[in-house]
Amino acid sequence: MNLTMDEAKLKELKEFIDQCKANPSILSDPSLSFFRDYLQSLGANLPSSACGHEAGDSKSVTSYVMEESDEEVADDGEKINLEEEEEEIIESDIELEGDVVEPDNDPPQKMGDSSVEVNDENRDAAQLAKAKAMDAISEGKLEEAIENLTQAILLNPTSAIMYGTRASVYIKMKKPNAAIRDANAALEINPDSAKGYKSRGIARAMLGQWEDAAKDLRLASKLDHDEEINSALKKVEPNAHRIEEHRRKYDRLRKEKEDRIIERERRHRRAQAQVILLLFILC
Repeated sequence: MNLTMDEAKLKELKEFIDQCKANPSILSDPSLSFFRDYLQSLGANLPSSACGHEAGDSKSVTSYVMEESDEEVADDGEKINLEEEEEEIIESDIELEGDVVEPDNDPPQKMGDSSVEVNDENRDAAQLAKAKAMDAISEGKLEEAIENLTQAILLNPTSAIMYGTRASVYIKMKKPNAAIRDANAALEINPDSAKGYKSRGIARAMLGQWEDAAKDLRLASKLDHDEEINSALKKVEPNAHRIEEHRRKYDRLRKEKEDRIIERERRHRRAQAQVILLLFILC
């Protein structure tokens, strides 16, 4: 029902008032006690035939108005308690696959100074240190490989490949935070570094950061066709999809809850407006 009453209901109201004028005893009906109280609160003098024996026991109009403010009259006449609390939305756990590692909290590794001008001599020395690191990796001497790659980075801090390679060693050592720092450095130097995205994606997956991991690995896959990237992406994407579906589900539930609250408040305001209009007409 809109704020303006339709003609049929308005006609019924007028007929009821005419009947009350012709026969005030109609108002003695106990079900109209609230109406009698309201008329008397406005200073109306009702004839005794209108009051009946129930008049003294009727509720005050103040009480009636308060009750109406706390309840909403639905379209079918059923009252809905507006004080009733909405059921809390409790998110369920997501079943994810894959192992994660404890974050490494070691002090940050040494990083090169990107403002340093690299000459040919330093560049050659960096390549020699990298070669030693690759030999150490093949022999499983990861700490030694880190030392040589750190030396290479200090000699040539403008090489994204050096950072990317050291990041891959940190991944082998299960130090994802260190790997992410190196991957970030590689990407600052070369935003199109497939090795940087690959290392960071794998490191993020080790930490259970599935969505970010999937994003990095997708970028790496676009930049370079690498079986290791594709293999890592196949392991990461199912979890990323589950998280995305989970978020969409509960975003939808929260939106539906907000819509219910808005609709309930709208109906309450409409009911209040109808009461005000009815009282205005009766005056």
